Amino acid sequence: MAIPFAVHIPFVALLGCELQFYDDGQAEITLDVREDAHTNSFGVAHGGVLMTLLDVAMAHAARSTRKHEVDGGPGLVTIEMKTSFMRPGVGLLQVQGSLLQATAKMAFCEGRILDAEGKLCAHATGTFKFLRALPVSGRELRPAAKPVLQGGGSD
Repeated sequence: MAIPFAVHIPFVALLGCELQFYDDGQAEITLDVREDAHTNSFGVAHGGVLMTLLDVAMAHAARSTRKHEVDGGPGLVTIEMKTSFMRPGVGLLQVQGSLLQATAKMAFCEGRILDAEGKLCAHATGTFKFLRALPVSGRELRPAAKPVLQGGGSD
């Protein structure tokens, strides 16, 4: 059963993926691939969709270890991500994110996408930076979004 994402991410909401779990350095997201919204010209999940799912799952895995801090802990930004695509993503996809190592400012994660048969579609590693605010342009700072504190697993 889906739970609310840690913070509202408009692009993730547009994709329609669902957060199933995030706690103790682990996260799971699912997406039922729709041909009219998520596919490339071959009719399989677009690589950008898969990379987004991996990015969000890994970030939530990292965030899960600090969600009990003030304001739900800091936000995260992706520093780098390496993705390998093994097979086309079709149907219901399960995305698993895992925190491998974290410091006060950085998180090192990996992610996997499995199809409905449990076959590996894609694998990624990523490095994330914990931030309380993000410099956007000039001297403007945008604070990290406050977490949505509701439902099992998100508070």
